[in-house]
Amino acid sequence: MRPGRNHGWLLRLVIAFSFAQGAVSMARPAVSYRALALGADERAIGVIAGVYALLPLFAAVPLGRRTDQGRCAPLLPVGVVLISGGCVLSGLANSLAAMAVWSGVMGLGHLSFVIGAQSLVARQSAPHEHDRNFGHFTIGASLGQLVGPIAAGTLIGGPDMARTSALALVVAGAGAAVAFTSLWRIERPVEPKSRAGQGGRVPVHRILRTRGVPGGIFISLAVLSATDILTAYLPVVGEHRGIAPSVIGVLLSLRAAATIACRLVMTPMLRLLGRTALLTVTCVLGAVLCAGIALPVPVWALAVILAALGFCLGAGQPLSMTTVVQAAPDDARSTALALRLTGNRLGQAGAPAAAGLIAGVAGVAAPFVMLGALLLVSSAIALRSPAEPGRPGRDRRRGTSAKRKESGSRSAASDESLSRKGDI
Repeated sequence: MRPGRNHGWLLRLVIAFSFAQGAVSMARPAVSYRALALGADERAIGVIAGVYALLPLFAAVPLGRRTDQGRCAPLLPVGVVLISGGCVLSGLANSLAAMAVWSGVMGLGHLSFVIGAQSLVARQSAPHEHDRNFGHFTIGASLGQLVGPIAAGTLIGGPDMARTSALALVVAGAGAAVAFTSLWRIERPVEPKSRAGQGGRVPVHRILRTRGVPGGIFISLAVLSATDILTAYLPVVGEHRGIAPSVIGVLLSLRAAATIACRLVMTPMLRLLGRTALLTVTCVLGAVLCAGIALPVPVWALAVILAALGFCLGAGQPLSMTTVVQAAPDDARSTALALRLTGNRLGQAGAPAAAGLIAGVAGVAAPFVMLGALLLVSSAIALRSPAEPGRPGRDRRRGTSAKRKESGSRSAASDESLSRKGDI
């Protein structure tokens, strides 16, 4: 397999991810509205949103290990089945406990799909294509986040909120199943590797100690937490401020549209600012805009804030993927991406629970101030993170004799690599 050629697989992956993410983005606010109809308060909403991340939290690294040593594509249909089943069964559930369980199943499906898809992009893209291809890949997520909330807002409403939210969840499950149509022959043939050729597994602690990996994980956690809490808690803010569910759906979709716009212009922004500056600036602006949601502004001002916030949040995810992939050893890329997703799920488990506690004490707008602080911390980390981490995996795979013969050239290559890092 030669990376960097024939991008038809990337288009099909974006289409499949659009349907899978659209189903999840439709289901998340629908779960919140259905839980409210079943008698949930702000704390219960936070717990249900947190359970979405609990089961995937323990599955991420094993799935990453499996993908490093095998194919990526089998995780995609498994993820679609779990997403679709979790959506439908959440709509049929009549208790908050059952909704929490099926929300966890939905989260496991989303994790499986994303690990397989991100590993596919990393494996089938040339190194210089990572920023661009990860940016295009995450457009699929943004398209789903654009359509999903509008569809949920269209279906949910009226006096019988429990029935309409259940209908939205069932429709979301059917939408997820459409992703199957784009998964045919999406992975190029890979020559099997012997165990001797693969070598031993890179320990998790070594991956986490690699320069660039922890920073990429934390930035991703902060950006995803902002997106996740925005999706889960904007309906609650709308209920308290008297904003209709259909308007909330449009606002969430506006945020997603701005994220798509950011990713479409990612390449020129990177040429202008560089990866480190772009991450730092967008995180700082995102922090200010998150805090602005807590203000009692009119709907039109809230729309402006969400559009600007969506644009700022659009850079964090694809650039953090590139940071982690290029920093990690080549034989542990999928595991490193899985660790990044584990950090995401920690944020999705902890941030909504913390947001629920804060909302119960200080009001429903207070969680957005917490997100602002989290993004400020991530901006400081982005400022200190390497723009283009080294590739220690290649050096470790060299043979002992080759190391002795090429010691001088390695030193020169190291100096050249440091020079390139300084230029970026």
